[in-house]
Amino acid sequence: MKKLTAGVLVLVLSSSFVVVNAQNIKKDTVRTQEIEGVVVTALGIKREKKSLGYSSQQLNASQVNSSPTNNFLNNLSGKVAGLDVKMNSNFGGSTNIVMRGIKSITGNNQALIVVDGVPISNANLNTSDAKNGRDGYDFGNAASDIDPNNIESVNVLKGAAATVLYGSLAANGAIMITTKKGKKNSGLGVSYSSTVSVGTFDKSTFAKYQKDYGQGYAGEDSSYIGDINGDGIDDGLIASAGDDASYGNAFNPNVLVYNWDAFIDGHPNYQKATPWVAAKNDPTKFFKKSYSLINSIAVNGGTDKSAYNFGYTNNYETGILPNSSLNKNTITGNYSYDLSDKLKANAFMTFTNQSTIGRNSVGYGDNIIGGFRQWWATNVDVLDLREQYFRTKKNVTWNMKDPTNGDLAPNFWDNPYWSRYENYESDTRRRFLTGASISYDITKDLNLLARVGIDYTNDRQEMRKAVGSHAEEFGISQTNQSSGYELFTRSFMQQNYDFIASYDVNINDKINGKLIGGYNFIKQDIEAFNGSTTGGLLKPNFYSLQNSKTFIAPIETNIAYKKSGVYGQASFDYDKTLFLEGSYRHDESTALPSENGGYNYWSLGSSFIFSEFIKKSWLNLGKLRLNYAEVGNDPAPGRLGWLNNNGGLGNGALFDLSNTYLDFSKLRPEVTKSWEAGLELQMFKNRLGLDVSLYKTNSVDQIFAVPTTGASGYLFKMINAGELENKGIEIGLNGTPIKTNDFRWNINVNWSTNKNKLLYLDEGRSNLVLANFQHTSLNATVGEAYGTIRGTDYVYDSNGNKVVGDDGYYLQKNNQVLGNIQADWLGGVSNTFTYKNFSVGFLIDVRKGGDVFSLDQIYGQETGLYPNTVGLNDLGNPIRNTLDQGGGTILPGVKEDGTPNDIRIDGSYSTGIFGSVNPEKAFVYDASYVKLREASITYTLPSKVFEGTVIRSASFSLLGNNLWIIHKNLPMADPEAGSSGGNVQGYQSGVMPTVRTISFNVKVNF
Repeated sequence: MKKLTAGVLVLVLSSSFVVVNAQNIKKDTVRTQEIEGVVVTALGIKREKKSLGYSSQQLNASQVNSSPTNNFLNNLSGKVAGLDVKMNSNFGGSTNIVMRGIKSITGNNQALIVVDGVPISNANLNTSDAKNGRDGYDFGNAASDIDPNNIESVNVLKGAAATVLYGSLAANGAIMITTKKGKKNSGLGVSYSSTVSVGTFDKSTFAKYQKDYGQGYAGEDSSYIGDINGDGIDDGLIASAGDDASYGNAFNPNVLVYNWDAFIDGHPNYQKATPWVAAKNDPTKFFKKSYSLINSIAVNGGTDKSAYNFGYTNNYETGILPNSSLNKNTITGNYSYDLSDKLKANAFMTFTNQSTIGRNSVGYGDNIIGGFRQWWATNVDVLDLREQYFRTKKNVTWNMKDPTNGDLAPNFWDNPYWSRYENYESDTRRRFLTGASISYDITKDLNLLARVGIDYTNDRQEMRKAVGSHAEEFGISQTNQSSGYELFTRSFMQQNYDFIASYDVNINDKINGKLIGGYNFIKQDIEAFNGSTTGGLLKPNFYSLQNSKTFIAPIETNIAYKKSGVYGQASFDYDKTLFLEGSYRHDESTALPSENGGYNYWSLGSSFIFSEFIKKSWLNLGKLRLNYAEVGNDPAPGRLGWLNNNGGLGNGALFDLSNTYLDFSKLRPEVTKSWEAGLELQMFKNRLGLDVSLYKTNSVDQIFAVPTTGASGYLFKMINAGELENKGIEIGLNGTPIKTNDFRWNINVNWSTNKNKLLYLDEGRSNLVLANFQHTSLNATVGEAYGTIRGTDYVYDSNGNKVVGDDGYYLQKNNQVLGNIQADWLGGVSNTFTYKNFSVGFLIDVRKGGDVFSLDQIYGQETGLYPNTVGLNDLGNPIRNTLDQGGGTILPGVKEDGTPNDIRIDGSYSTGIFGSVNPEKAFVYDASYVKLREASITYTLPSKVFEGTVIRSASFSLLGNNLWIIHKNLPMADPEAGSSGGNVQGYQSGVMPTVRTISFNVKVNF
């Protein structure tokens, strides 16, 4: 990592030298002399970037749509300083977007998404179990409904001062999306884009299996002699088919063993003993190539009074797992019309219809990827399991309860193909996002704008478990069931109304300004239904809530939320050199008590263009900026105080309050206090640019639940307390080191570091558990950064040596801080080289620091799956031999008296040396990575080719995404992989491997 950092610095310095000394420089055009230009800010208001007293970073359409993706947020990774984008590898999964650190201990920390000035939902509908590392599915987040083909630009507003006019919605920053629009006085234009992609899983992010030992837990005692055909006579060695581990007998092709397939009637090996060898096809052969096809077409144009842009995109893709597909159709439209010289109207819409089949399971539980990583037998051929499933269409498993006595039911694991084709989920989402505005110029200086936005979504999720499956937690009761059906539906509507008045102030030739005042009203309505069968299905293959052996009342949710706000902003400039701005907003929220339901936001900001006073030929722009802001944040609607339906007794319904106590009348909003300072430079005829930001935020009056005494009748109490601090540095660098008539090299570098620290919880409390995992927990610990991983650690002596006990095993200390999920720094380097009509580009994405706990490693080692569990010890003998055979190992460390450890421990059975016998600290890994995130080669056909035709331009591109993990410290997994977006990170169980994608794109404009 140090070498990479040094390399970036050398590149930056050498680029600067080239800028100054470049020869044969192509003459700058008027466009390149535009220093900063106009950007979209809060409320969709366009501003000169040089006037802003806060940091913002803009990406153009090609940067946002650089790789085919079902979530445009993925393409922001590594491109915006201070934006932490974490894309997991789940099929159609959610993307985490956190700007300038975690600010709310248990609340929402995701940045706001705004489309053409209208805030929209970015909801994540994953269950709490899925978000906390247990079983479930990752259904993605709502930002995936935005078509990247329809995005003109994205402007990222990072600090509180930038987003204060949006109120609490944008307490964590905002991503401002401007969609494509038509142009006035233009003829009909048609653009078409088609992309075909092929993906393969990255083997460095999946399990690597040892090939020396087979099924079992007890080493050489795993297999047993028994009767295979029921004649009462022992036939020979039988593999321990009931064990889901590979800590069994050593493979020996000269030994014949009755494997799992010897019990399957109709299998070629039925009642046959076969050589005891590793399977030819391990679970890496379970994955297939993924394919996707994205076709997009748009028509645009305009008259002297109107402009329009309408588009349609179809995105069809299959995942690397069998029976997985996603089909999404998106229709977009934007229309503007000048009703008069003073009255203008605009309308836009997006309709998305998405259907998905076969998302992968996540977390610990009924997750076949967890089985492959943690509980597998290396003698089992996964393609043989496929053949048996399709031959019988039954749950022919490798992991049987008691095969010698005829019980072939799954002991722990189903046939993975049965799981994919019978126990699959399916979901649909239909979303209609629309808005309209009307603008009237009362005078040349006074404008009134009325705007409405409607965001309506309907979701339906279905989960199935076929009769004959292994019993796992299922349904709303979360009891072990061997069959079942679960249905979740949700309708969401958000109405957003704005009335904005703006007035341009011209005091004299030197002093100018702008006044803005407005009113905002937001209304949300959420209705949800979650029901499931209980006790199993009455009739196989009939998936309906009516087909339940037992009835449990469904969970129904009905949440209504309203918030109204008034706001104002005054901005002035002196001679376009000194800019001052103040903003204020007051909100009233129904998520808070009426006496505390009103809360305020305000900010002050300034910028100073010092290059107007320092006249140097090499300095095109020099700007200083400074701001301070305070913003409030109300809790999520429906989060506080609810009723639990516990069914009925006779004719009466049984309800009780939740297990969390809340004195609603005393609840206050969270408040974040923020300041920021920055420097912007454009130099050498805009060939080199620098943007530096320093910031500090303190979030107080956090809303969270703490454990309370059971005597109160509650388990938790909701309080206002705590303070969370973030402070950091962001650096953005852009340059054009070389520019000639035929060749151009552009480089963009961004780097950021954020130091997060929990300063205070409530009196007498130093730790708050955020999530309990198997073996570890995620916490907010006073004095530490948010997201400490706690568990068992080694005992160390004064010299830092690990200490062992009298038995030779490591001594352990409970409830220790083992790591933290926060990165030390984030960075990205993108390069684009253009030679005539050819363009080559690539993006390096870097994350340094942060930690992740791997349950996959702790159990995968314990069950003997991985290569580090085999091999020779210091005596030159197999480590899995018994002690009397010279096996075992001596753990590195010292005894309690300080002398070197010389006690040999037995590794001939599971848990002897590897896995959970060790402290959990052994399975906490550095989550750093360096990735070749994107690469592209594009050829644009010369315009003369199309002379006399209807085609205006065409290009062909070869694209790559997630091509190479250049560096990582986490074995056999991608450090980014996880169960879900949200606050709970730093834990891996049954995570999907990363997919490398190669795409070919064609664009044609008519």
